[in-house]
Amino acid sequence: MSPALYLAQRMTALVLAVAVAVHLGTIVYAVRSGLTAGDILGRTSGNGWTLAFYSLFALAAAVHAPIGLRSVLREWTAWRGRSLDAAMFAFAAVIAALGLRAAFAVYAA
Repeated sequence: MSPALYLAQRMTALVLAVAVAVHLGTIVYAVRSGLTAGDILGRTSGNGWTLAFYSLFALAAAVHAPIGLRSVLREWTAWRGRSLDAAMFAFAAVIAALGLRAAFAVYAA
C-alpha cells in the first residue's frame, strides 16, 4: 500500500470512529427517549449540521472502505494494476453517491 493510501485510510478511520460513536449515541438517545421516525426526521429536516455530519460520514466511508477492500483483494487474489484501482474507484463513487443521497434525504425530509 502506498504511503498516501495508508495515510488516507488512517485519517478516515479517525473520522469514522468519531462518526460511528456519535451516530450510535444518537440512536441510543432516540430509542430511550421514545422518538419515532417522524420525530427524528422532524429534528433533522433542514438542519445543516446534520447534513454536514452525515455527508462527512459518507465520504469518509467512501474513501476508507475501498482502500481496505483493495488491500484484501491484492492479498487474496492475483488482481493487480489499473483495473483493480478503477474498480475500487467505482466502488468508492457508488458508496459516496448512495451515502450523500441518504444524507440529503434526511436533510430534505
